Amino acid sequence: MTNLIVSSFIFYLMKKLILNFSVVLLLLVSMSSCYTYTVTVGNGAQTGMTERKMNHYLIAGLAPVSVSDPKDLAKGAEDYDVTIQHTFIDGLIAAITFGIYTPTTTIVRR
Repeated sequence: MTNLIVSSFIFYLMKKLILNFSVVLLLLVSMSSCYTYTVTVGNGAQTGMTERKMNHYLIAGLAPVSVSDPKDLAKGAEDYDVTIQHTFIDGLIAAITFGIYTPTTTIVRR
């Protein structure tokens, strides 16, 4: 009889722990966002043309390996918008490599 009570209590605690863990995990996933930084140069984008290039970093972004130049992506335009962001794919790659390789994406709208 005592073993049944103890087993029921342990089952209740495990069920509650799993439920709490699931709620916390759901909150973490739903409240996360992708890092985005936008800069407007001149009067901003005029033609709607878009150029994309990935930036490559090591050790959680501390060591740049290959970083794109927004002026090169603008191709001589005087007015453009630059957006640097961690897309979902960038974050997924960073998570898979445990932060050793952390890419970002640069988008230039002319």
